[in-house]
Amino acid sequence: MRGISKKGYSFLQHSSEMNKKNFRKVMGILSNGRYFRLHLFVQGILVGVFTGLLIVIFRFSIEQLENFRISYYKTLLFSSYGWCFLCIIAYVLIAFFLVMILKKEPMSSGSGIPQIKGILCGQMHMHWASVLFWKIVGGIIAIGAGLSLGREGPSVQIGAAVGQGMSRLLGRSRFEEQFLLTSGAGAGLAAAFNAPLAGVVFCLEELQKNFSPFVLMATVSATLVSTIIAQYFFGYGPIFHLPELPVLPVSTYGLLIILGVFHGIFGRGFNIFMNKSLDLYEHFLPQQSWKRFLLPLSLAGILGLFLPEVLGGGNQLVDSLGNINYGIVFLCILFLGKFLFTMLSFGSGAPGGIFLPMLVLGALLGSIFGYIVSSLGFISTIYVEDLIVFSMAGYFAAVVKSPVTGSILIMEMTGSFAHMLPLILVSMVAYVVADFLKGKPVYDELLERSLIKQQKWKQAVKSRRIVYEIVIEPGAPMAGKLIKDVIWPKHTLVVNLKRGEVEVIPTGNTLLKSGDYLYIFGDDKQINQLMQLAGISIEKNNEK
Repeated sequence: MRGISKKGYSFLQHSSEMNKKNFRKVMGILSNGRYFRLHLFVQGILVGVFTGLLIVIFRFSIEQLENFRISYYKTLLFSSYGWCFLCIIAYVLIAFFLVMILKKEPMSSGSGIPQIKGILCGQMHMHWASVLFWKIVGGIIAIGAGLSLGREGPSVQIGAAVGQGMSRLLGRSRFEEQFLLTSGAGAGLAAAFNAPLAGVVFCLEELQKNFSPFVLMATVSATLVSTIIAQYFFGYGPIFHLPELPVLPVSTYGLLIILGVFHGIFGRGFNIFMNKSLDLYEHFLPQQSWKRFLLPLSLAGILGLFLPEVLGGGNQLVDSLGNINYGIVFLCILFLGKFLFTMLSFGSGAPGGIFLPMLVLGALLGSIFGYIVSSLGFISTIYVEDLIVFSMAGYFAAVVKSPVTGSILIMEMTGSFAHMLPLILVSMVAYVVADFLKGKPVYDELLERSLIKQQKWKQAVKSRRIVYEIVIEPGAPMAGKLIKDVIWPKHTLVVNLKRGEVEVIPTGNTLLKSGDYLYIFGDDKQINQLMQLAGISIEKNNEK
């Protein structure tokens, strides 16, 4: 047995003095859980304040550059060739600058959400100050230049870096740092989209994959405060401004099942094409080549003149779907243009997320679906806007495979609080279909690619001893077993067990039950093994 047996304590005795000090600090925390929850709540407020202020700067800068970009492209239509040449020079300089950013801080590339998942799994480490600075600068430049990228992924990583930085500056334990980092990630998402509840659920469903009271306390306070700060500067209200939606009759729910199947198939296609795009970039354009950024930037220049709707994140495009009656042909052009440009933009590795472009693609598919079924007389045209909203949640659920987060996020982003049932219905059907088609969560796929491609992260990072909080899922391999009968990873120590509000001192003869919260002291690279023992669904990383 490696629980709290002599072998386990022998492991602790042979740990470094720093590990012993960290262990004693964590044990002090666990012995007074109520105080620690209050402590996390207060620290979450601090994380929320700084995250909210940084996201305000981030959002404001992007919006100003987007407004400038729209005006500039309008000017180009009636300008001389000199202005076009100036635009080309600007894009070349931006491409070189983005390469410089990724050389200085490789962790600032792409969305940022896979990196945070990797850190929480003990597979990656980040230098919070460097990531914080370069992610903000790189995200502003890449999204402001018109690449089809979203601000939510960078916002999540910015918030996580704030949480980690707060932990390091205050001298907190690595155990506590996990909760502050997670709370910062939720605060970043909440401030980016004015969606505090979605920020909390995203952390619980997507990042931590359990409803820990410690995670909940820190994340709730951080997301609420960051949202309040964002609303102070940008105003209260949903991100998308669609007309008031009528309540969809229950008699039309059969169409929602078809809509969910529709998005499950298209969502699976999104993941396939995303991987193909990443493969093509890696095959033809080296990571450090400025040409990999010049390709989507050049396309942005062309699209800015002829199809400007597909540039940037796409907030304005979603708003226009509820106010402008586009024809079916133009809707298909918009979808194909946005889809292909998103693949090229994200595949380049530029700092920016796929969260918002993904929602825009879902909205376009919903508009196409609504146009078809309303033309065939299956539904009134007044309900087409409803289908647009439900489609964003369905497409998100199929791609990210987080149906609860998707439903709540779209509810908050559109103000559709009376449509929870159809939102969840479409999301769950899309999730089931994508799962049947063997689709993986997009951020897990991206994390897996990074770990396979950059083995140097695993080799360069020294292992650390930290305490994990893990909840035992129903049907888990360890559920129903005595601690001494579980085949634990080498050199792990079960230090505490919570069953509801009751603290249980773990011994070899302690029976583990589903719903128990285990606190395990071990190597920070053993989290995947421990999660598998606890029955937590994870995507295994291929070891090559």
